[in-house]
Amino acid sequence: MCIRDRYYLVAGFGGIILGLAVSACSAHFRLGLLITTALALGSYLVLGTALAVPGAAIAGVIPSPESLRTLLLGVVFSWKDMLTVGVPVGTAGGVLIVPFLSSLIAAAVAGVLTWRVRSPYWPLLPVLALFVTGIAFSTNAGFLTVERGTALTVVGIAWATFRRDCLRRTDTRKVSVNRPQHDADTAGRARLRRLAAGAAVIAATVGITAVVSPLFAAGDERKVLRNVVVPPFDPKDYVTPLASFRNFVKDKKDDALFVVKGLPKDARVRLGALDAFNGTNYTMDPNGSGNFSKVGDAKSINTLADTAASVPTNDYTLDITVEDYQGYFVPGGRKTTGLSFATGSSNAAAGLYFNSGTDTAVTTKGLSQGDSYSVQVSDPVKLEHGQLTQYDFAKVTLPDAAEVPPVVGAQANDLAADAPTAIDRVRQIEAHFQKKGAFSNGLIADGQLPSVSGHGAARIRDLLTAKQMLGDDEQYAVAMSLMLRHLGIPSRVVMGFYPDPKSPENGAGEVRILGKDVHAWVEVAFDRVGWVTFDPTPPKDNIPIPPDPESKSKPKPQVLQPPPPPQEPADLPPDSSPDALDADEKKNNPWLFWGPILSAIGIGLIPVGILTLPLLVIALLKSRRRKSRFAEGHPAQRVGGGWNEVLSLATDMGAAVDGRATRRETAAVVAEAFPAAGTTTTMLAHRADASIFGAGQPSEDEVREYWEIVDGSLKEITGTVGFWRRQQARFSPRSLLADARAALNSRGDNARTALNPRAVLKAPAALRARFRGRNASKGGAGDE
Repeated sequence: MCIRDRYYLVAGFGGIILGLAVSACSAHFRLGLLITTALALGSYLVLGTALAVPGAAIAGVIPSPESLRTLLLGVVFSWKDMLTVGVPVGTAGGVLIVPFLSSLIAAAVAGVLTWRVRSPYWPLLPVLALFVTGIAFSTNAGFLTVERGTALTVVGIAWATFRRDCLRRTDTRKVSVNRPQHDADTAGRARLRRLAAGAAVIAATVGITAVVSPLFAAGDERKVLRNVVVPPFDPKDYVTPLASFRNFVKDKKDDALFVVKGLPKDARVRLGALDAFNGTNYTMDPNGSGNFSKVGDAKSINTLADTAASVPTNDYTLDITVEDYQGYFVPGGRKTTGLSFATGSSNAAAGLYFNSGTDTAVTTKGLSQGDSYSVQVSDPVKLEHGQLTQYDFAKVTLPDAAEVPPVVGAQANDLAADAPTAIDRVRQIEAHFQKKGAFSNGLIADGQLPSVSGHGAARIRDLLTAKQMLGDDEQYAVAMSLMLRHLGIPSRVVMGFYPDPKSPENGAGEVRILGKDVHAWVEVAFDRVGWVTFDPTPPKDNIPIPPDPESKSKPKPQVLQPPPPPQEPADLPPDSSPDALDADEKKNNPWLFWGPILSAIGIGLIPVGILTLPLLVIALLKSRRRKSRFAEGHPAQRVGGGWNEVLSLATDMGAAVDGRATRRETAAVVAEAFPAAGTTTTMLAHRADASIFGAGQPSEDEVREYWEIVDGSLKEITGTVGFWRRQQARFSPRSLLADARAALNSRGDNARTALNPRAVLKAPAALRARFRGRNASKGGAGDE
């Protein structure tokens, strides 16, 4: 779970408190399963508004139709929404239903099991399920994983020890009349030994867990459900921003794209980080779309990701107002920790996705003139060359570059051959382009030489094989990044904007970013430092060397390939439905009328399904139990199964049936609770004892006759109460829980008997008879 998200914590702990309150009420007032489930559902709808969907509540607390609708639909749909929203998840969209509902259910079930089941282990199962759910819906960055696992183990062992000790003291409360002090002292010493043994087990568990856990977790990437469920965002649907580089330079050279307030001196505005080369474009990794998550809490983007970087940061806020810029990539900073759109820009905010690995934001609605937003930035301090020499490259998984020209690898090997340190290999390649390269945006009207746009494999090959390298940021950044990737150095290309360092606007309070301010650079990942910026592009005053005028040879000029046609931005699928039907089709299509009605009915049936599902499970279990009692085992066991059917109904009807009593004693209790069935029940108890303890086995006809009498007795018992009381007994889980307890006790008795067979011989006669009866019928005990 998102341990450091305060909204997540409030929802989770609120659900735990509410679930424990529901279970306490159920135990105190002895509520049945149906009423307990209804109480939990009502609490979920009433208090869930404030804890899980406060944004849809009236005054943040009072339920509204929208909040109730979100809570009902969230039971089904919030689980996937949680996995497609970036952390912290915030409060929008009902994603907090996941921690609230899971905690509510786990706490309610654990509380009911604690108060109604003697075993100390059953209540631990929902706690463990909640713990596993929290891990499954968390992120790849674990938070105190070893500590939390150790704490869960310690609490589980301590709870089981405490619970068993309480039950043991309850069962052995009586002491000898002749030697009360001796028995009390003996019990005290035994209790101290158990506590010491429990403490030793806990200490050993903590030590083993602390030592072994790092060995299993070392070097392995944390796998969670977010790795499996891919958000509904595919970067392949969006053209790489680098393809529009020359468009900014030529067509929008002097156009004001957006206005930035708060940009520090020498700081940069990032548009997108690109980490995949396919031979045509440098773009975003198509297999890494899972890194793009729907933004939940936009004010706390990227604040929960763990990082090993130890570099201090400069924190500042950028206020950006869009003018002539149009596109899906949202200009931001490095590293973005918050992004808040103004009220009038809600359309762009609704489609916001963020990639925390590349600090790239995309809005599927697109940015348009007038959109305004604020970006909170935590920019790492720039380290000097000498400071970087002590760090090695970070281990980052990046996609393999495709269709890279061979000249890239050959030149990379030559340039980095004699580099003494990791940073020197990068600097030597950067310096090669800065010193040997010539700059040209292809603006012939401004006196520049022609320079082909693009950054595909052919363009990079021509750049590196030409007598004089000629290009701009687009080509040099891609060429350097491909060389570094060939050497195994993690690198990526970043496109963004920043004013001329010599311009008075550099560091000004308000900066108008023009099309000519577009740039591309390279970032390299260093261990414990993060991504570091490198600029391979030569200065603009690096003009090409003119050809030798004395040369009389006139070689055929190199024919440059025409630039690839500009790629149009991909059109997003419209938010509206497909083309509307004409009036006649609407009239003849009954779905247009019945569809909304059926959808509303389906939504309304969701809570009904939640209520009826556990009831159907109970009914199915009871049906299977009856069939098993009637058909399985030898005839005497089947007769005992018929008696157990009467016993189960009486238990569900609220009779105080003692599973350790004999059948005749139980028949007396049932006759007292249901006088109309007293005669039949007593007769059934006598016939069951005779069949189980008598000589031989009853015939098939006798078994069938016995079950017919059982059915008559069941009708007599249910006939004494009203309709609603009969339905409550039909769906009551009391008899199922009693069967489970009896099975556990039977297994314990059998295990103890197997270890000490003489115990049965030394036991009182009544206990031996009960032991024989339990083995014979697995039901109520027989008489001597």
